[in-house]
Amino acid sequence: MTNLYFVRHAHSIYSPDELNRPLSERGMEDAKLTTNLLKVLQIDQVISSPYKRAVQTVEGIAELIGKEIELIDDFRERTLSEHPVADFNEAISKVWADFDFSLEGGESNNIAQKRGVEATLQVLDKYEGQNIVIGTHGNIQVLIMNYFDPQYDVHFWEQLAMPDIYKLTFNEKNLVQVRRINIHEVKVSNIGYTIYKSAD
Repeated sequence: MTNLYFVRHAHSIYSPDELNRPLSERGMEDAKLTTNLLKVLQIDQVISSPYKRAVQTVEGIAELIGKEIELIDDFRERTLSEHPVADFNEAISKVWADFDFSLEGGESNNIAQKRGVEATLQVLDKYEGQNIVIGTHGNIQVLIMNYFDPQYDVHFWEQLAMPDIYKLTFNEKNLVQVRRINIHEVKVSNIGYTIYKSAD
């Protein structure tokens, strides 16, 4: 079995600079909780989106296990639009309602999902039988999960916390189990497919 711990980044300071947007003060504190939780899980390798907020969320566990973070560009957040959108929720609803639809300069669900899934399958090949942390983002994470099980949809995305961790267990390339890791209680929560939202 291979365990992929998808870590949705902690709270960040908003700016239009997607690549370099850092965690907020609250986000940095929550990243410490993430590290404390992951350190008991015998992590073998840490991978991340190149975006700073994702890297900052998982860099603590990388330091603890003495490994360099492996940056994989295809775990970056999906590009919703080339320009800021007037109504973010409406834009998200449109792209999730039609997986082929995209806003100007943005990625459709199908396009973003394809690159995220390809990156995931490469990780499964490279690190078979290991425990891997992947620092990533809400929309691309759920699109990846949706590929393996369509119950993970926009409503699931709406309930994600910042940060949030989901353990996806694979037998080769078949998803066999999903468990949420409860960050704010700093313990492994065996809750199967039930969705709970952590307190902010």
